Amino acid sequence: MKQTNISVFVPHNGCPHRCTFCDQRSISGTQAAPAAEEVRELLAAQTDTLRSSNTRAEIAFFGGSFTGIDRGYMRSLLATAHSFVAQYPDVYTGIRCSTRPDFIDDEILGILEEYGMTAVELGAQSMDSRVLELNERGHTPEDVERAAAMIKSRGISLGLQMMTGLYGDRPEYCVETAEKFIALGADTVRIYPTVILEGTRLGELYKNGEYTSFTFDETVELCAKLLRMFDSAGIPVIRLGLHASTEVENKMLGGVYHPALREIVESRIFFEDMLAEMRRLGGNEFVVCTDPKNISRITGQKKENRIRLEKLGYRFEIKNEKGTRLRIYALQDT
Repeated sequence: MKQTNISVFVPHNGCPHRCTFCDQRSISGTQAAPAAEEVRELLAAQTDTLRSSNTRAEIAFFGGSFTGIDRGYMRSLLATAHSFVAQYPDVYTGIRCSTRPDFIDDEILGILEEYGMTAVELGAQSMDSRVLELNERGHTPEDVERAAAMIKSRGISLGLQMMTGLYGDRPEYCVETAEKFIALGADTVRIYPTVILEGTRLGELYKNGEYTSFTFDETVELCAKLLRMFDSAGIPVIRLGLHASTEVENKMLGGVYHPALREIVESRIFFEDMLAEMRRLGGNEFVVCTDPKNISRITGQKKENRIRLEKLGYRFEIKNEKGTRLRIYALQDT
């Protein structure tokens, strides 16, 4: 059975901060906060579609600082979502939200538990105090640690979100952030390379020449390392990069954005693994065995992996082997 989210965006509401990178309206593609009745109509319209496609979903309140919005409004949204979870348990598996680490306390968690919240994602962005300060986040690494521990203690699934390439950031700071996410017991992670948008503080710094983010290739290399780290820790990375959006594309000044970013990063991991194994085996002609679903990642976008390996003196053919991630043997050994 497939699993997905039905996302309800609540942009900007409840957040007194304006972080250097923030333009939630462009990121979410949403201008106004939805009323509870609109959420009810959305969920009702999706119920039969999800059931007929054998898909289950969490109802996800994203796009702002959910636990900081007006309590009455928050309760109305939660009550609507909870009613659908209770009425259609074969379709809706729970409720998730995203919020700031400094918008978590016992009162808030009590409300979330009352309505059956199953997962809370914290927009930590970085665990480096200087990066948080430079980007005007308004919270500290200690706030992330405190909030994460409180969420875990309630038995609610903990999601942590990080950004790469922020103002003042370095790749090693991102690696340290990933290490701390693992130590905090994250159940899921999202990785968002910074996109520099018109109308933001980062946009001003970028245009003034005071800030440049990581390059595309640096970001791919870094995210490949982060994916390996979280995979080794058994933590799913449920999102890498922003969703495809014409608004983001139209307002983007710099940074890293690509609708197929995750596939590009996974392709880089396959390249690194293939190169290491080919060097270990010796020779220059190989057969690469893999499940058909991996073929595009093994060859790379525009055959990048094949071209790079050929430049290094390695050639390969692909053999379908269902259920296999990667198995390589030298052609002369067949």
